[in-house]
Amino acid sequence: MTAAGRAPRGGASIGAVLDALRPDFPDVTISKIRFLESEGLVTPGRTPAGYRQFSAADLERLRFVLTAQRDHYLPLKVIKDQLDAVDRGLEPATPLPRLPRSLTVAVAAEPSSGTPVGAGTVRVTREELLAESGVDDELLTALLTHGLVRPGEAGFFDLDAVVTARAAGALAEFGVEPRHLRAFRASADREAGLLAQIVGPVARQRDAGAHARSQELVRELSGLSVQLHSALVRTALRDALGG
Repeated sequence: MTAAGRAPRGGASIGAVLDALRPDFPDVTISKIRFLESEGLVTPGRTPAGYRQFSAADLERLRFVLTAQRDHYLPLKVIKDQLDAVDRGLEPATPLPRLPRSLTVAVAAEPSSGTPVGAGTVRVTREELLAESGVDDELLTALLTHGLVRPGEAGFFDLDAVVTARAAGALAEFGVEPRHLRAFRASADREAGLLAQIVGPVARQRDAGAHARSQELVRELSGLSVQLHSALVRTALRDALGG
């Protein structure tokens, strides 16, 4: 991303921006783009009639935000801080690589109504999960047995299953077996139950933007939870090792 976050405006409509983003971000919606605008992540210009006008720099900015959320689960505050750094001519602190193309294209189909079914959900077969995560079938079977990786109702796995299997494979090289990881699963379930109490009321709202707000809240809370968990583990390890 360049420092041109505030470049002269072009004339792309919000619909044209949506069309440009959809190939790489199938779950993006007009409500999502408007939400990011309301949070100050992008500031499109306006025509005299009040219609949004997005420049090429605005589109690049949106790609940065969506990639940071999808690939790194970064909270919006962290992403905004990085964008502010970019606006000052600095490089973002965290590199944002894209997902393998084999995963980004494997998304659920959309019905004729135009409303995505499981929009943005990566659908990965068992064979693709093995290939993408690098684990062998024996380890994957153990992860399934201990409930660390779970297929959906249709038998497909999602991106989180790939991330989980990949991390479990790396831990296995240090002698950490799937049975040792059940405590992580139990802790995650407890955390999810707590955070669901926050997201639930938003998700149950009946206005058109409720789904987008609830999904944004899930991303935000997930990112904060990861940061907190990492900090607590580092502190506990320092204590256990005597400083």
